[in-house]
Amino acid sequence: MAKPTSSSDLTNAISSNSSSDNAKAATSRRTFIGASAAASAALSSMVHSSTARADETQEVRIAVIGCGGRGSGAINDSLTINENIKFVATADLDQSKCENLRKAMSKRHPEKVDVADDKMYSGLDAYKRILDDPQVDLVILTTSPGFRPFHITDAVAAGKHVFAEKPTCVDPVGYRMCLQADEKAQANKTAIVTGTQYRRQVNYIGAIEQIRAGAIGDIVSATTRYCSNGIWYKNREPGMSDTEYELYNWMHFIWLSGDQICEQAVHNIDAMNWVMGSAPVSAYGGGGRFTRPADSEMWDNVSIDYEYPGNRIVSFMCRQIPGTETDNGNVVYGTDGMCYIGAGSAGSRITDRSGKEIWKMEGSIGAAYQQEHKDLIDSIRAGQPIVELKQTADSSLTAVLGRVAAYTGKKVTWDFLTNESKLDLFPKDLKIDGERPKPAFAIPGQTPLV
Repeated sequence: MAKPTSSSDLTNAISSNSSSDNAKAATSRRTFIGASAAASAALSSMVHSSTARADETQEVRIAVIGCGGRGSGAINDSLTINENIKFVATADLDQSKCENLRKAMSKRHPEKVDVADDKMYSGLDAYKRILDDPQVDLVILTTSPGFRPFHITDAVAAGKHVFAEKPTCVDPVGYRMCLQADEKAQANKTAIVTGTQYRRQVNYIGAIEQIRAGAIGDIVSATTRYCSNGIWYKNREPGMSDTEYELYNWMHFIWLSGDQICEQAVHNIDAMNWVMGSAPVSAYGGGGRFTRPADSEMWDNVSIDYEYPGNRIVSFMCRQIPGTETDNGNVVYGTDGMCYIGAGSAGSRITDRSGKEIWKMEGSIGAAYQQEHKDLIDSIRAGQPIVELKQTADSSLTAVLGRVAAYTGKKVTWDFLTNESKLDLFPKDLKIDGERPKPAFAIPGQTPLV
């Protein structure tokens, strides 16, 4: 978790209160803590779903599109927490991944797996076979992110319920597709739940509720960090076409992953949009690369100042550099205190400006991973499908906003990116055996703002 400034530094950064103001604030804070204690305790065991009106007898038949680690994790979470569901079909570029996923889930959940040999599809267009299947109710979309807007759009058009991993887009054109899909899903009454599991993690929910109730006073600024040691890289296999290699090593190509800021750090960016109550106004920052392989398009560090409405600044940093100190979490600074929201299962806590802890809550990321799938299934059965694509699309584009600002070396506004930008990274004529341009990484001052 990011380290806060000292309480004296924070005091100097914002206007100090008079003695009477401090006394009033202390009294208000004690009242607030007492009133919120019972609610906080209850929240830790709350189930955030529509179970009261859900029909548990309604079978939901699920297919997975993208059978790698995230597809495996998502279907396992759904099969673990939900009853009366069936895993019935798969699609992936690699047929062996479909087979491996069926085998793994059959061992873990034998009574919930019914994937026939002719329901495992492979190839770039394999997902269309699943969307054409009237026996599939829900699709789990876990391919590389560059495909996400297209898969979501087609799934909604086919009348399927959707679980879509984050990010939901890697460029403004994909963002606009997501907004249209969100509107259509609401009209169709088909669900879209996304892989922003912190929105269903009790200590995140609890922290946001405390902030909204005034536990830290007015929000002044925040810091958020997603700093790790590295990420996987796959060497090119003999005989691979350019397209096959980029799909195989997708993390390192921006049209597929959006770089670390989109693919991974969007979790923390989403939390900050949640805290601030909106997307940012603008972004300005930089970064670079020291350790990436020669044919990787990724940077290995990015630092962005996001300006939110009310002149509130979120200082964001992400990096993947071997040998560096890791730091993953969020700190929200207020006029009366600070809220620390740890990544993973680190929990949340609030201190006053003197550093005294006044609230805390633990949380399990594993439980949150499962809860998003329970909420999805329950909402379908209750006839009140959750459609949350827009908020995740906003957070995904916030990550794109930071990347574009860093890559170009310019201050970039939300208004420009949403209304004017023509940036479209997806190849116009993608063929599995096709050629691709030589990989190139962005250079500020040379990379244009499109």
